[in-house]
Amino acid sequence: MVVLSAKYILLMGFLPSSETILNLDHLVNRIDAHQHYWSLQRGDYAWLTPADGVLYRDFTPAQLSGELAACSIAATVLVQAAATEAETRFLFDLARQNTSIAGVIGWVDFERHDVADRIALLVQEGGGKLKGLRPMVQDIDDPDWLDRCSLDAAFDALLAHDLAFDALVTPLHLPVLTRRLQRHPALRAVLDHAGKPDIAGGCVERWSAQIEQLARATSAHCKLSGLLTQAALNSDSAALDAVVERTFACFGAERIMWGSDWPVLTLCASYRQWLDMAIELVQRHAPGYEQAVFSANAMRFYRLTLGG
Repeated sequence: MVVLSAKYILLMGFLPSSETILNLDHLVNRIDAHQHYWSLQRGDYAWLTPADGVLYRDFTPAQLSGELAACSIAATVLVQAAATEAETRFLFDLARQNTSIAGVIGWVDFERHDVADRIALLVQEGGGKLKGLRPMVQDIDDPDWLDRCSLDAAFDALLAHDLAFDALVTPLHLPVLTRRLQRHPALRAVLDHAGKPDIAGGCVERWSAQIEQLARATSAHCKLSGLLTQAALNSDSAALDAVVERTFACFGAERIMWGSDWPVLTLCASYRQWLDMAIELVQRHAPGYEQAVFSANAMRFYRLTLGG
């Protein structure tokens, strides 16, 4: 019987086997693989309006720091929320000022003729913090946008700079996402929010078949994030159970990473509530893989380094 410390598992990206028992009594150094900060005065959050209620205000590192400490979150991956390079540079500034930010997922216009040069410049300016890019596919009118050949240069640049691709899509986009990723088998890609299944509406059959195909046909990872906002208000873990079970069945625990999706999360729950709910769900559907889902997978996938 081998007992490994959480720190060793975190650094080595270790995944448990049947011969190994993990010591998870003091599980710290969790990684939040998906959260946001924004400042309304920037003026580039086109999707954010007063109708969004509690989200229509600034969200800063100072507002989240207490939650991170209370929940034993060692670091986060900060994800873009505006379709501008200027916001990506704003996130770089936050990362330089806050060691809790281990990586930034930025934005660039994938269809620009000079996209390769723009990505190279962002890599340089990020000082090692740029870990991936995320076009806001869910907001693009053309549901087949990812099929466009005009995007090939951007995906080639992602590979050239060893950057990840965050897929912000809905079930409508899962088939085209699968096709795109099959064209780039070496690309590290992750499905944000499990592809946004319609939990509240109970319309998950098509989503279920599509993520099975995506998981089987590609090496894509999946984020256990954003599910509460897809469910009915005041939902508990039982409302998410079938979707989470299906997600683990398709991707396996070694390809799933937890994220808070804070502050969007605040529409329906607190940071602690979602973490506790997620822990319960992971223990039910992937017992023994808590360290992988809550830190090691994100560390390995995003090439994260803590403390700097």
